[in-house]
Amino acid sequence: MFFLGNAFPVLHLLHCLPWFREKSEDVNRNVEIEKEKGISIIVPCYNEQGIIETSINSMKSLSYSQFEVIYINDGSTDETFSLLNKFLKLTPCSRSPLRKLSHKKVKNVFQSKLYPHIYVLDKTNGGKADALNAGIEYSSQSLVITLDADTILTDQALSVINKTFEDKDVVAAGGVVHVLQTKTSKPLSYLSLVHANMLVRLQTLDFLKAFYVTKLSLARFQALAVISGAFGIFTKQTLINVGGYRSTIGEDIDITLRIHKYISKQKNKKIALISDAVAYTELPENWKDFFKQRVRWQKAFIDCVIHFRSFFCKTLFTKAVSFFYIFESFIGRTITAYIMTSLFVVNSIFNPFSSGILHILTILLYILLFHFMYNLVAIGVSWSYGFRFQKKDIYRLFFTILLDIFIYRFIIMYLVMYGSIAYFFNKDWNKVNRTGRDYQTDSKSVA
Repeated sequence: MFFLGNAFPVLHLLHCLPWFREKSEDVNRNVEIEKEKGISIIVPCYNEQGIIETSINSMKSLSYSQFEVIYINDGSTDETFSLLNKFLKLTPCSRSPLRKLSHKKVKNVFQSKLYPHIYVLDKTNGGKADALNAGIEYSSQSLVITLDADTILTDQALSVINKTFEDKDVVAAGGVVHVLQTKTSKPLSYLSLVHANMLVRLQTLDFLKAFYVTKLSLARFQALAVISGAFGIFTKQTLINVGGYRSTIGEDIDITLRIHKYISKQKNKKIALISDAVAYTELPENWKDFFKQRVRWQKAFIDCVIHFRSFFCKTLFTKAVSFFYIFESFIGRTITAYIMTSLFVVNSIFNPFSSGILHILTILLYILLFHFMYNLVAIGVSWSYGFRFQKKDIYRLFFTILLDIFIYRFIIMYLVMYGSIAYFFNKDWNKVNRTGRDYQTDSKSVA
């Protein structure tokens, strides 16, 4: 268990380094594309009054020409639709659905008078997956980007995506997601911890490790199991071919694994990670919302272990995604968390001074030292992709790393264990509240 729990992180730590960079990863920098592909950006909204203005402002500023934005008001009970109307000046329009995917009734379709490329679907509440299916149905372009309402794209993201999908074998991709509370006026160069509380700083490190170590390594193995729901890119035909989104608590994991299953019998088709396509998303600023989000993520993970068990069993040693999902994520992370915790508790109670407890403490010391290095590598790799922290953040960053390795990672382990059990008793969505912060002001106040 100890070997499985540490072998994969060590592997990713090495595999994410520049020496293992693949030629396809440089396509965004070396290829010049004259024609822009049509892109539909789909943004499901349910009670997003605290963040919707930020989202709209980001869509207005994108320089790409061949794109449309479709906001799906999924039966919001707050002022979301009123704000959409206020900022966009909506007028009814006619647009026909594909009638390929099922979803709850779309009551009306609107187009913005101010920004004709922005549309709004007003529909009966059906959940995030249902809203995404409706957005796909009413989209008109060949590429589909799915964004959370609290996610904003950097200006070059669409052009980078356009280049990546010149490769006809790429059927889906994930972008890199940074923390919105760390965004500066130079969003492709600097991150700042000035406006981030300690919980957000810890999550910022978590995201750096996730995208610049784990996901980068998994993508190189063709084993990326989660295209983040905050920022995903797909060919529309692929989404239709797999039957759209399934109503579940983890639609992002589910759709990624469904696409893996779909392409498992198709030669050369692949899912990519586009390291130069960058977005920012808001993260919880209090422990209550953080707890809800992380428990939901773990419930979604367990749901997919069960739902795709047949696929995993058949392809365990033939498909990298199945191998890593089961041996690394399920056994090495989830099962090992229970076993290591049980051993530590039992030894502490019955043999507090035995060599067994000393052995476990030695293992814990190794893990702590390893994770210190893991944080440093994640920061270094993100630096190599152009992202760095400001000098005045160095002390904040160092203190955050200490809290990460001595406290935060054990909280995450507890949430993994709790969420795995909670899945069998409560499968509610547990929506996280938005902060309502003015991010334009925040980003401009940090050079």
